[in-house]
Amino acid sequence: METQPVEDATPQPDEITREVVDLMANLVALFHREYEEAAAARSLTGAQAKVLALLRRGPMPMRQIAQTLSCEPSNITGIVDRLESRGFVTREADRHDRRVKLVAATGTGSAASEELRESLNFAREPLAALGPDERTALRDLLRRMLAGASGPGA
Repeated sequence: METQPVEDATPQPDEITREVVDLMANLVALFHREYEEAAAARSLTGAQAKVLALLRRGPMPMRQIAQTLSCEPSNITGIVDRLESRGFVTREADRHDRRVKLVAATGTGSAASEELRESLNFAREPLAALGPDERTALRDLLRRMLAGASGPGA
């Protein structure tokens, strides 16, 4: 008895989807390159800049920072140590659980993060080519895409 090959039921991406994925990959690469350069210009590593950016949301447990950045808690400890030695962050015990250390940006750390963010031309220049309605549509589409995604950044 001859067996028939099993067909893959996974839908294959069309040409538009492939092109969109390639374009998004190019944008991500451009963003990472400019972000790393902006961080280095402020004597920060990319990881340190990302931690400061996360802390714009407010104080955060070190474990949550590690999960959000998809890295080991021990790596976050070293990053936070260096940021703390420069006066960019503080560590405090959580009021609800004194075993948990919350990391908070200082005024200096918040200012450095905001300055870095403002220096990024990545989004400003390409988005300037789009009108307000197009930027709103793009934002809404990206939100829909992220809402359907899973993971720490979603």
